[in-house]
Amino acid sequence: MDNDTRFGFAASSLIALGGLIGFLTKQSLPSLMAGGGSGALLAYGVQRQRANPRDVGLIVGVSALLVVVMGMRFYRSRKFMPAGLVSLLSAALLYRFGQRLL
Repeated sequence: MDNDTRFGFAASSLIALGGLIGFLTKQSLPSLMAGGGSGALLAYGVQRQRANPRDVGLIVGVSALLVVVMGMRFYRSRKFMPAGLVSLLSAALLYRFGQRLL
């Protein structure tokens, strides 16, 4: 397993875990669905790119969406957790896997 794959699985796990923590601490079903769903889609995308390293469209798409949505939340709230962390992880995923589209 290469470093990009490890990073992709780690980031997708952290994003999904964040959704679960949001649900457990605040009883927020939207956090569970958004975090868990995004994390699951990212993990699926990472799994797909293992078979074909250029198949990164799902990872890039989900990461771009998270950068925009969570970046706006971070800009408004100025709170690093969770919006800033998710924005940072998503931007890193977008950078690392987006290079393969070029």
